[in-house]
Amino acid sequence: MLTAGLIVLATLFAGAVMAASTKDISPYPLGERSVLGDRATAERIKPVGSVCVEGEECGSAVAAAEGGGEPRSGQAVYDTGCAACHATGAAGAPKFGDAGQWASHIEKGMDTLVKHAFEGFNAMPPKGMCMDCSEEEIRNAVEYIVENSQ
Repeated sequence: MLTAGLIVLATLFAGAVMAASTKDISPYPLGERSVLGDRATAERIKPVGSVCVEGEECGSAVAAAEGGGEPRSGQAVYDTGCAACHATGAAGAPKFGDAGQWASHIEKGMDTLVKHAFEGFNAMPPKGMCMDCSEEEIRNAVEYIVENSQ
């Protein structure tokens, strides 16, 4: 009797699971799809980067999208990335334009500043979280900050 009850209960449970898994929960009638939903899905699953092997033709689409492949100016990199911390002093970052805060850093030399900015140092993350910045663009940003903070 107990076994029969368990079998009936398991059958009901399996039926409920099957019914729930086949139910259409889409707000659109069957067969229709949302264009906005498709675009949102495409945006969520698009590649975040690409691999470029030296000697191969690559990156032309990226270069075109970024202004012909020219490195961004120091001010452009600062405005889009560095300013988040260096304009406010967040996490102890020396503030842009404050010669007193920058003096000890500038004494270390440009190469050291660029290395720390590119690789990360103390609370500063590598590339200041500008993952698509080249080393040249990081150097441009550091030079821009130093020129305006002496």
